Amino acid sequence: MLSMPESRPYHHGDLRAALLKSAERTLRDKGAAALSLRELARDVGVSHAAPGRHFKDKQALLDALALTGYERLLRTLGAADAPDRPIEERMTGLARAYLGFVIDNPALLELMFARKHEPDTTGRLAEAVDETFGSLTRIVADAQERGEIIPGDPERLMLVVASSLHGLAALVAACALSPEEALAGLDGQVHHLLHGLTPR
Repeated sequence: MLSMPESRPYHHGDLRAALLKSAERTLRDKGAAALSLRELARDVGVSHAAPGRHFKDKQALLDALALTGYERLLRTLGAADAPDRPIEERMTGLARAYLGFVIDNPALLELMFARKHEPDTTGRLAEAVDETFGSLTRIVADAQERGEIIPGDPERLMLVVASSLHGLAALVAACALSPEEALAGLDGQVHHLLHGLTPR
Protein backbone atom coordinates (compact mmCIF):
# COMPACT_ATOMS: atom_id res chain seq x y z
CA MET A 1 0.00 0.00 0.00
CA LEU A 2 1.39 3.42 -0.99
CA SER A 3 1.60 6.06 1.72
CA MET A 4 0.30 9.53 0.98
CA PRO A 5 2.82 12.37 1.06
CA GLU A 6 2.60 14.76 4.02
CA SER A 7 2.09 17.79 1.82
CA ARG A 8 0.73 18.50 -1.60
CA PRO A 9 2.32 20.95 -4.01
CA TYR A 10 0.14 23.89 -4.91
CA HIS A 11 -0.66 23.71 -8.62
CA HIS A 12 -2.99 26.67 -9.03
CA GLY A 13 -0.62 29.61 -9.31
CA ASP A 14 0.57 31.93 -6.58
CA LEU A 15 -0.05 30.31 -3.18
CA ARG A 16 0.50 33.53 -1.26
CA ALA A 17 -2.10 35.34 -3.37
CA ALA A 18 -4.54 32.43 -2.98
CA LEU A 19 -4.09 32.46 0.80
CA LEU A 20 -4.68 36.22 0.95
CA LYS A 21 -7.79 35.91 -1.21
CA SER A 22 -9.16 33.21 1.06
CA ALA A 23 -8.23 35.21 4.15
CA GLU A 24 -10.00 38.30 2.85
CA ARG A 25 -13.12 36.26 2.16
CA THR A 26 -13.03 34.90 5.73
CA LEU A 27 -12.43 38.39 7.10
CA ARG A 28 -15.44 39.72 5.20
CA ASP A 29 -17.76 36.85 6.11
CA LYS A 30 -16.69 35.95 9.66
CA GLY A 31 -14.30 38.61 10.99
CA ALA A 32 -10.62 38.61 11.95
CA ALA A 33 -11.15 36.29 14.92
CA ALA A 34 -12.10 33.45 12.54
CA LEU A 35 -8.82 33.65 10.62
CA SER A 36 -6.32 30.84 11.12
CA LEU A 37 -3.47 29.59 8.97
CA ARG A 38 -4.65 25.99 9.37
CA GLU A 39 -8.17 26.83 8.14
CA LEU A 40 -6.76 28.79 5.22
CA ALA A 41 -4.62 25.80 4.25
CA ARG A 42 -7.70 23.58 4.30
CA ASP A 43 -9.70 26.11 2.26
CA VAL A 44 -7.00 26.48 -0.40
CA GLY A 45 -6.21 22.76 -0.45
CA VAL A 46 -2.61 22.59 0.77
CA SER A 47 -0.89 21.03 3.76
CA HIS A 48 -1.37 22.79 7.10
CA ALA A 49 2.33 23.69 7.08
CA ALA A 50 2.30 25.34 3.62
CA PRO A 51 1.04 28.81 4.71
CA GLY A 52 4.00 29.04 7.10
CA ARG A 53 6.30 29.51 4.14
CA HIS A 54 4.58 32.86 3.48
CA PHE A 55 3.28 33.98 6.90
CA LYS A 56 5.15 33.11 10.09
CA ASP A 57 1.98 33.56 12.18
CA LYS A 58 -1.51 35.01 12.18
CA GLN A 59 -0.21 38.53 12.86
CA ALA A 60 1.96 38.37 9.74
CA LEU A 61 -1.15 37.35 7.80
CA LEU A 62 -3.12 40.30 9.22
CA ASP A 63 -0.30 42.68 8.30
CA ALA A 64 -0.24 41.30 4.77
CA LEU A 65 -4.01 41.73 4.46
CA ALA A 66 -3.79 45.31 5.73
CA LEU A 67 -0.98 46.01 3.28
CA THR A 68 -3.02 44.74 0.33
CA GLY A 69 -5.85 47.00 1.52
CA TYR A 70 -3.66 50.10 1.61
CA GLU A 71 -2.17 49.28 -1.80
CA ARG A 72 -5.66 48.82 -3.25
CA LEU A 73 -6.92 52.04 -1.65
CA LEU A 74 -3.92 53.97 -2.99
CA ARG A 75 -4.62 52.65 -6.51
CA THR A 76 -8.31 53.50 -6.15
CA LEU A 77 -7.57 57.08 -5.08
CA GLY A 78 -4.91 57.48 -7.76
CA ALA A 79 -7.32 56.36 -10.47
CA ALA A 80 -9.97 58.80 -9.23
CA ASP A 81 -7.70 61.83 -8.89
CA ALA A 82 -7.96 64.59 -11.50
CA PRO A 83 -5.16 67.08 -10.72
CA ASP A 84 -6.21 69.45 -13.51
CA ARG A 85 -9.73 69.96 -12.08
CA PRO A 86 -10.77 72.59 -9.50
CA ILE A 87 -10.37 71.40 -5.91
CA GLU A 88 -14.09 70.86 -5.27
CA GLU A 89 -14.45 68.58 -8.29
CA ARG A 90 -11.16 66.87 -7.48
CA MET A 91 -12.10 66.31 -3.84
CA THR A 92 -15.58 65.07 -4.73
CA GLY A 93 -14.11 62.45 -7.07
CA LEU A 94 -11.66 61.31 -4.40
CA ALA A 95 -14.39 61.25 -1.75
CA ARG A 96 -16.62 59.14 -4.00
CA ALA A 97 -13.74 56.70 -4.62
CA TYR A 98 -12.93 56.48 -0.90
CA LEU A 99 -16.54 55.96 0.11
CA GLY A 100 -16.95 53.31 -2.57
CA PHE A 101 -13.90 51.50 -1.21
CA VAL A 102 -15.34 51.65 2.32
CA ILE A 103 -18.73 50.36 1.22
CA ASP A 104 -17.13 47.45 -0.65
CA ASN A 105 -14.50 46.60 2.00
CA PRO A 106 -15.76 47.47 5.53
CA ALA A 107 -14.00 44.63 7.37
CA LEU A 108 -10.76 45.18 5.48
CA LEU A 109 -10.81 48.91 6.24
CA GLU A 110 -11.34 48.20 9.94
CA LEU A 111 -8.32 45.90 9.90
CA MET A 112 -6.26 48.48 7.99
CA PHE A 113 -6.90 51.16 10.59
CA ALA A 114 -6.35 48.74 13.49
CA ARG A 115 -2.92 47.72 12.14
CA LYS A 116 -2.05 51.36 11.38
CA HIS A 117 -2.19 52.17 15.10
CA GLU A 118 -0.27 49.14 16.34
CA PRO A 119 3.10 50.19 17.82
CA ASP A 120 4.94 47.37 16.05
CA THR A 121 3.73 48.38 12.58
CA THR A 122 6.94 48.68 10.58
CA GLY A 123 8.37 47.95 7.17
CA ARG A 124 6.24 47.89 4.04
CA LEU A 125 2.95 48.31 5.91
CA ALA A 126 4.15 51.49 7.64
CA GLU A 127 5.40 52.77 4.28
CA ALA A 128 2.03 52.03 2.66
CA VAL A 129 0.20 53.94 5.41
CA ASP A 130 2.51 56.93 4.95
CA GLU A 131 2.16 56.74 1.18
CA THR A 132 -1.64 56.67 1.30
CA PHE A 133 -2.06 59.57 3.69
CA GLY A 134 0.86 61.41 2.13
CA SER A 135 -0.95 61.37 -1.21
CA LEU A 136 -3.92 63.16 0.40
CA THR A 137 -1.64 65.69 2.08
CA ARG A 138 -0.01 66.47 -1.27
CA ILE A 139 -3.44 67.16 -2.77
CA VAL A 140 -4.13 69.70 -0.01
CA ALA A 141 -0.68 71.30 -0.49
CA ASP A 142 -1.27 71.47 -4.25
CA ALA A 143 -4.61 73.22 -3.71
CA GLN A 144 -2.94 75.66 -1.32
CA GLU A 145 -0.40 76.59 -4.00
CA ARG A 146 -3.30 77.35 -6.35
CA GLY A 147 -4.98 79.49 -3.71
CA GLU A 148 -7.96 77.10 -3.48
CA ILE A 149 -7.43 76.19 0.20
CA ILE A 150 -6.43 78.41 3.11
CA PRO A 151 -2.79 78.51 4.25
CA GLY A 152 -1.73 76.26 7.11
CA ASP A 153 -0.15 72.92 7.86
CA PRO A 154 -1.34 70.65 5.02
CA GLU A 155 -1.25 67.59 7.29
CA ARG A 156 -3.60 69.24 9.81
CA LEU A 157 -5.93 70.37 7.03
CA MET A 158 -5.85 66.88 5.51
CA LEU A 159 -7.01 65.51 8.87
CA VAL A 160 -10.10 67.72 8.67
CA VAL A 161 -10.91 66.30 5.24
CA ALA A 162 -10.12 62.70 6.20
CA SER A 163 -12.11 62.94 9.46
CA SER A 164 -15.18 64.17 7.62
CA LEU A 165 -15.02 61.44 4.98
CA HIS A 166 -14.20 58.70 7.44
CA GLY A 167 -17.01 59.89 9.71
CA LEU A 168 -19.41 59.54 6.81
CA ALA A 169 -18.02 56.07 6.14
CA ALA A 170 -18.50 55.15 9.82
CA LEU A 171 -22.18 56.14 9.61
CA VAL A 172 -22.57 53.82 6.63
CA ALA A 173 -20.75 51.00 8.44
CA ALA A 174 -23.01 51.48 11.48
CA CYS A 175 -26.11 51.37 9.24
CA ALA A 176 -27.05 54.87 10.39
CA LEU A 177 -26.89 55.94 6.75
CA SER A 178 -27.42 53.83 3.66
CA PRO A 179 -24.66 53.71 1.04
CA GLU A 180 -27.09 55.22 -1.47
CA GLU A 181 -27.86 58.18 0.83
CA ALA A 182 -24.19 58.74 1.56
CA LEU A 183 -23.21 58.74 -2.11
CA ALA A 184 -26.19 60.88 -3.13
CA GLY A 185 -25.27 63.57 -0.58
CA LEU A 186 -21.54 63.51 -1.24
CA ASP A 187 -21.39 66.59 -3.46
CA GLY A 188 -23.02 68.69 -0.73
CA GLN A 189 -20.80 67.15 1.94
CA VAL A 190 -17.64 68.14 0.09
CA HIS A 191 -19.02 71.60 -0.71
CA HIS A 192 -19.75 72.31 2.96
CA LEU A 193 -16.41 70.86 3.96
CA LEU A 194 -14.54 73.20 1.65
CA HIS A 195 -16.70 76.31 2.11
CA GLY A 196 -17.91 75.98 5.70
CA LEU A 197 -21.34 76.45 7.22
CA THR A 198 -21.13 80.16 8.04
CA PRO A 199 -23.55 82.32 6.00
CA ARG A 200 -21.80 84.50 3.41
